[in-house]
Amino acid sequence: QVQLVESGGGLVQAGGSLRLSCAASGRTVSSATMGWFRQAPGKDREFVAAITWSGGTTVYADSVKGRFTLSRDNAKNTAYLQMNSLKPEDTAVYYCAAKLGIGSYAYIPGYDHWGQGTQVTVSS
Repeated sequence: QVQLVESGGGLVQAGGSLRLSCAASGRTVSSATMGWFRQAPGKDREFVAAITWSGGTTVYADSVKGRFTLSRDNAKNTAYLQMNSLKPEDTAVYYCAAKLGIGSYAYIPGYDHWGQGTQVTVSS
């Protein structure tokens, strides 16, 4: 069983930065792709970014490309989402997820495990 715990959310002004962390545990985590998703009030959950643990491949949603950077520390089983130049429209609950199978990084049902989410609020 994989367990995911997010941290690092908070309130920040537009143009500011935050770094989210996702600490993973479980015997299969080393082979999992880690993804970040977000859900704003009244909106569907959407893909933000994903990274493979073994190859280090990262993919980003167009809306965050160039502003967000996803990395991982395999020794700590932790993924980090560095968010810069934040905008009010980035306000959402951010979720970390783990995926053991293949398929599109943005396909929500493809993720097997989810964290509890962390709130990010960007004020204008």
